[in-house]
Amino acid sequence: RILGKTLSEQGVVWRRVARTRGLSCAFLSNILCLSRVNRHPVTTNKPNHVKRGKPNGGIVMKRVILSVVAVVALAGSAVILRAQDAAKVDPKHYTVAFENDQVRVLKAHYGPGEKSVMHSHPNTVAVFLTDAKGRFTFPDSKSQDFNGKAGDVNFDTAKVHLPENTGDKAFDVVVVELKGKPSGK
Repeated sequence: RILGKTLSEQGVVWRRVARTRGLSCAFLSNILCLSRVNRHPVTTNKPNHVKRGKPNGGIVMKRVILSVVAVVALAGSAVILRAQDAAKVDPKHYTVAFENDQVRVLKAHYGPGEKSVMHSHPNTVAVFLTDAKGRFTFPDSKSQDFNGKAGDVNFDTAKVHLPENTGDKAFDVVVVELKGKPSGK
């Protein structure tokens, strides 16, 4: 209380004074703000780099949040990098036999006990050229065994996996990757 009036009453008085003297309300507001010593933490008299009672305007928290985002992004990119095109990340086992705007045909050959690397395929049709015994391991570490007979044809939805030959004989398979684009005709 100054001059026996509350701050809101003082504001009314100061606004009247400002109007009669031709001063702007912004100018008056600045004068009133400078005259207050203990103000609410949201509007302190501290320098501009201190806002809402947080040292450095919350810069430390911003840095922590950015660090967490960066770590999550790197972890996500590691999964994406591991789940790349089979022909590019594992040319030892996969070769491209044919490709157009509708399909890509891969030939795959796995020797006994051979293992691939984590990679992805879109929707596929697999044609086993020889008998095959193997296992698919997925990014969540779960696995699924498979057995294929020469001539078997299987459809599978898009997947990320790591195949391996768990049998004692080599196997060959043709993988037809479906690109899913409509025909131009």
